[in-house]
Amino acid sequence: MLKRTHNCGQLRLSDVGIQVILSGWVNSYRDHGNLVFIDLRDREGLTQLVFNPEIQKEVHRISRDLRCEWVIAAHGVVRPRGEGLENPKLATGQIEVAIDKIEILNKAKTPPFDIDVFEKVNEELRLTHRYIDLRRPEMQNKLRVRHRVAKIVRDFFDEEGYWEIETPMLGKSTPEGARDFLVPSRLYKGTFYALPQSPQLFKQILMVAGTDKYFQIVRCFRDEDPRADRQAEFTQIDVEMSFVQADDVISVNERLVARIFKEVLDVNLPVPVPRISYKEAMDNYGIDRPDLRFDMKLKDISDIAAACTFKVFTGTIEKGGIVKGLCAPGGGKFSRSDIEKTLTNFIADFGAKGLAWMKVEKGDDGSGLVPKSSISKFFSAEQLEQLVQRFEAKEGDLLLFVADKEATVNKALAPLRVRLGHELGLIRPSQFEFVWVVDFPLFEWNEGEKRYDSLHHPFTAPIPQDIPKLDTDPASICSQAYDMVVNGSEIGGGSVRIHDPAIQAKVFDLLNISRQQAQERFGFFLKALEYGAPPHGGIAFGLDRMVMLLTDTDNIRDVIAFPKTQRGQCLLTEAPSEVDKAQLDELNLRVQKHSHTPSDTQRP
Repeated sequence: MLKRTHNCGQLRLSDVGIQVILSGWVNSYRDHGNLVFIDLRDREGLTQLVFNPEIQKEVHRISRDLRCEWVIAAHGVVRPRGEGLENPKLATGQIEVAIDKIEILNKAKTPPFDIDVFEKVNEELRLTHRYIDLRRPEMQNKLRVRHRVAKIVRDFFDEEGYWEIETPMLGKSTPEGARDFLVPSRLYKGTFYALPQSPQLFKQILMVAGTDKYFQIVRCFRDEDPRADRQAEFTQIDVEMSFVQADDVISVNERLVARIFKEVLDVNLPVPVPRISYKEAMDNYGIDRPDLRFDMKLKDISDIAAACTFKVFTGTIEKGGIVKGLCAPGGGKFSRSDIEKTLTNFIADFGAKGLAWMKVEKGDDGSGLVPKSSISKFFSAEQLEQLVQRFEAKEGDLLLFVADKEATVNKALAPLRVRLGHELGLIRPSQFEFVWVVDFPLFEWNEGEKRYDSLHHPFTAPIPQDIPKLDTDPASICSQAYDMVVNGSEIGGGSVRIHDPAIQAKVFDLLNISRQQAQERFGFFLKALEYGAPPHGGIAFGLDRMVMLLTDTDNIRDVIAFPKTQRGQCLLTEAPSEVDKAQLDELNLRVQKHSHTPSDTQRP
């Protein structure tokens, strides 16, 4: 059997004259009669093979039977292609290999799709035949980048003195946030393990145990409703450290991210990374993960709107709502239909009831700028001038407004801002803008259940000066939490943790978690806090999301070797699937059949 000596894609002009054995998949086949050309592919790229009957007649005969995706090994001599025959699109485009020996290692059925035109292939078909899909150079590169990121992470933290420690996959169900995936126990009938949503409690216990600096590249599981950028199982870069403040955690981890982007993309990330407060993010961008690649800040114009005569605005303000808007530079080119149908329908999906607008034009006398639309008549000349000044608007700009409760306004304007940023060409390709969002509220009010929820998780520490407010004004407490945001995507988040059992008990009380519930859910952890817990904090980065950014894809399934669909199915293995009755009996389980099982293509 021919044994591979070189990888396809790694040969260069300097290798001319050497003998090589290349093994891989037939990527393309061209029979020119006397000569047969094969592009052979492996994970490193392509090399052109030439079969000439004058070199070896039998090998040439065999080559005419080869087909795409057959696996072969070929022996030959590297030679230059010659002037005018080079392919500048290929790294190996200056050379070819003249073949004198060949071995067919395996034949292949005709693939269900051509890997060179995958854009036209249904994703369901690609996921069903993932082993074909992963042969594409684009997918090979994503796997390569994922490997490199993991290696950089391990090297970085080893240099910094961290220990990589594995935490359990089978743990206790501590229901909060997303639903747990449950695993029935065979030995203890009627009881269940839970797959970890994150190693949160275990990594805090490691700090109590004195390990000081921990990291782990860890699989996590959340039984969440379908979302385009999430998976039921995903991977975190998980970090925790003792005797630190928020600044210490931020400093270490922004240096990690800087190294990753430098080594993978040769992108220089200025350190320290800028920081903005949660309030600043919500006020200016309507979201706590703002895209800072372009300006277009949101502006609250409630003070101006309250003095106008437009009842939609004044009525909203009287009911405790706000009027907020943005200025789209050059947006005046949009037609009335574009605004009142396309953009209005877009924000309706986020709960907004309507979209008011004005185009900024020169005044009738040719001096000054005036916002004009069907609602301009409800504003005085002074108020219109105030709008121009508030938004720093220029001729040809478009002012867009939403009036509603503050949460609804932000929820609608934030995605509208990003959409307009793309449509108006305000975002440069291959641009990265990093920011830390800090000073999050510790709690958010759950109006439906009339109680507080944790904005992050119940183990997040308040800032020291706000601890007295736990008894007097919980809504105004700031937490020691921090999120790293890149181009509008949160790639990591963490906090300094509560290490004082008394403060943890107060937080549970405010979250309406009784002492009994706390013991049932977190008793093992609360007990650990009573045995000398050091101040500690950490962070978790989404490895999948980071690789998405590094490989310029908006599909999380592209960066996971064997992903699930949006509805949690593995089309390759057909999981989840039914199991034998004997297995269920061992686990003391009974399955209740439903009359209808939704298909993966149906919307929830």
